[in-house]
Amino acid sequence: MESGGKTNRQLRKAICVSADEKMKKKRSPSVIVIGGGMAGISAARTLQDASFQVVVLESRDRIGGRVHTDYSFGFPVDLGASWLHGVCKENPLAAVIGRLGLPLYRTSGDNSVLYDHDLESYALFDKAGNQVPQELVTKVGENFEHILEEISKVRDEQDEDMSIAQAFSIVFKRNPELRLEGLAHNVLQWYLCRMEGWFAADAETISAKCWDQEELLPGGHGLMVRGYRPVINTLSKGLDIRLSHRVTKIVRRYSGVKVTTEKGDTFVADAAVIALPLGVLKSGMITFEPKLPQWKLEAINDLGVGIENKIILHFDNVFWPNVEFLGVVAETSYGCSYFLNLHKATSHPVLVYMPAGQLARDIEKKSDESAANFAFSQLQKILPDASSPINYLVSRWGSDINSLGSYSYDIVNKPHDLYERLRVPLDNLFFAGEATSSSYPGSVHGAYSTGVLAAEDCRMRVLERYGELEHEMEEEAPASVPLLISRM
Repeated sequence: MESGGKTNRQLRKAICVSADEKMKKKRSPSVIVIGGGMAGISAARTLQDASFQVVVLESRDRIGGRVHTDYSFGFPVDLGASWLHGVCKENPLAAVIGRLGLPLYRTSGDNSVLYDHDLESYALFDKAGNQVPQELVTKVGENFEHILEEISKVRDEQDEDMSIAQAFSIVFKRNPELRLEGLAHNVLQWYLCRMEGWFAADAETISAKCWDQEELLPGGHGLMVRGYRPVINTLSKGLDIRLSHRVTKIVRRYSGVKVTTEKGDTFVADAAVIALPLGVLKSGMITFEPKLPQWKLEAINDLGVGIENKIILHFDNVFWPNVEFLGVVAETSYGCSYFLNLHKATSHPVLVYMPAGQLARDIEKKSDESAANFAFSQLQKILPDASSPINYLVSRWGSDINSLGSYSYDIVNKPHDLYERLRVPLDNLFFAGEATSSSYPGSVHGAYSTGVLAAEDCRMRVLERYGELEHEMEEEAPASVPLLISRM
């Protein structure tokens, strides 16, 4: 909060009605929402619509969090989330997107947890630039599905968890015929690379017992053609949002909460919704008083947080095949790569390179220019005559202090119910975000739905506990439309 020359007495009323107004009427219940991403904005929207006084504290100089639509190319591109997973009326975001008339480009008609594109929309190449025959791609894909079925059998036979990588090894020992050689092996590694991209993590860390526990909505996957920003802007309209307000301390008392920012500004309210990325919670940058209980800390510490980035290459012309995904196969999943062809959905000459896991971490050590050059070098392996990009954008979700990761996933030997433990309220603190969604982790609609749920829990708890809310927290510190879907 910008303090300027205001006195402490003025600042104390940051989100409360003035003293004169209080004398005229009882004040409305108040809530501080920490984090202005999809979860935080949906929570704030729900609470304000329920006549709560709400202030949103956001550490960035923009809202949206890991939803970030950039317009520097002259058209929208999403550096963060870009899909609606589950294009159907059951998706909690569908109604919002439908009302806005935002078009979706359906990139898959199936509901597989591993594929957000139809198999026939791929064009895979080896490192010599030779296209892999589609028949082989399809055959290896079927082999990959068979391996996953065998992994399910392996995990059901054992009490102890194991990584997906370990499970693969066991399956190959039991079923030697599933082990592939040569080009087929490299294509299999590319499928594994795509699986790692779904979780933003390496196969060595993904839980074999829990990898498929999320709920899959019907309708396939739809790319947000105009980006997610219109959704965020609509939900945030009329909200009191304080940008560049990084929270460093949260004090929880029976009578309310006090939140302090790194600039020393203090806000008080009846309750708080904590809608921060899992990576930020893990970092310990925020002090809780009293300390969080052990069960809550275990949920924070034991959930995995992965990294998937985008290196967006803008060209002056289209020189690549008219497919949705271009892939490079290699001997290891680390050596594989893939590009999303935005031209199919948006008509703009853009390819998006999407590294995940350890590869994403390694690329984050490079400068933006070096990262863009690396992505272009991967493209040149399959298209030697590719023209150089005229512009580029690079995301760094892993090293970004405001996110410290892309999204959550289940790691080895940790239970899936950690998502629910992270969500469970703590007195007048309520938690939201994709990492609190046991059904839809790692998704925008998961973040949105947990924000709404946290708001509803908060509303009921505050009204139940405080009744007419005449108390004061004494502080001397500053205070449904059809979805528009195309398929080109």
